[in-house]
Amino acid sequence: MAIDYHKLKNWRFPPLQHAYDEKDSMLYALGIGVGAAAASDDGAGALHFVYERDLQAMPSMAVILCHPGLWMGAPEAGVDLLKVVHGEQRLRLHRPLPVAGIVTGVSRVKAVIDKGRDKGALLIVERELRDAAGELLATVEQTSFCRGDGGFAEQGQPSDDTPPAMPPVPQREPDLVCELPTRAEAALVYRLSADRNPLHADPETARRAGFPSPILHGLATYGVACHALVRSCCDYDASRLRALATRFSAPVYPGETIRTEIWRDGEHIQFQARAIERNVVVLANGAAEITVNAAQASA
Repeated sequence: MAIDYHKLKNWRFPPLQHAYDEKDSMLYALGIGVGAAAASDDGAGALHFVYERDLQAMPSMAVILCHPGLWMGAPEAGVDLLKVVHGEQRLRLHRPLPVAGIVTGVSRVKAVIDKGRDKGALLIVERELRDAAGELLATVEQTSFCRGDGGFAEQGQPSDDTPPAMPPVPQREPDLVCELPTRAEAALVYRLSADRNPLHADPETARRAGFPSPILHGLATYGVACHALVRSCCDYDASRLRALATRFSAPVYPGETIRTEIWRDGEHIQFQARAIERNVVVLANGAAEITVNAAQASA
């Protein structure tokens, strides 16, 4: 069954509520490795994400709240789910994410893009998160690359315009580098907060998917990069991170060290992340926005 552009663009997502507490915020932070930083000699700032005193929520946790799940697997969606990969992730924070509360998420299909026969399709889903008072907390946007679903426009269906590509990072040495380890059990911890796909836990499932062992969730790698930016650019003040976007370029294996390479231009950040043991870029074309504090603004 081929993609039906109009059916996807008009897909009805029920509003989802997600209740979470301080324990959930701490568990998420532990899943992306913040605990290792908190346990180090210079980890006082990291402690605010894994200990209830002066607790903060890591901003990237917004991407797992009210997630609509594997809706593309419904037969009427016409998507070959086995050939879908997570392409890009964008997050815009309109206010700091609370450490506990009840949020409501409303999703919509923002764009369905035909890349051409044998080139696949892009499916962009936007989700708004609101607090119990109805105030907008965050806008989350996920781009899925549907490798087996290109060519639907050749059948006379519409296709949305491809959004502008994320700009490449500068061709010079980064201004900042932040190396953060991932633990061997990182995926097993992270999946308790979010995606329980056996690909990230079961060696047999991983081998069937073409990997030698279970891989880390892409959104866990995204969270590690978020930690690196909050640590290196925001002095562990999560409220200063306003936006975070990146393209997933390669998997990470639990236990690898992720080096986030950062280029700064005032409030605008570009970054990429590399698994240093294999020297492979795992997050590419990254962009973030931060609030510059008074001391930095006068420097």
